[in-house]
Amino acid sequence: MPHSAEEKKKVLARIRRIRGQCEGLERALEAGADCSPVLQQIAAIRGAVNGLMSEVLESHLREQFGHPAADSVDREARVAGMTGLIRSYLK
Repeated sequence: MPHSAEEKKKVLARIRRIRGQCEGLERALEAGADCSPVLQQIAAIRGAVNGLMSEVLESHLREQFGHPAADSVDREARVAGMTGLIRSYLK
């Protein structure tokens, strides 16, 4: 999670844009929009969510690996945690 005020502000703004895109998609579906614009909107939402994930993941990486590990057990735990996050992201 972004911890600085500026990072938090950027992430929250991104989430608000994603919410707006989802609401637009909902309205389009309710109105019976054609498939092509609906698919384009879904792709845009997916791209926005991926961008959000990248930003939060990058922040987490900096936080976890920005300073040396206390010992090899701590380092291995951090690597295992990050590996799990990346695997879930790539699914």
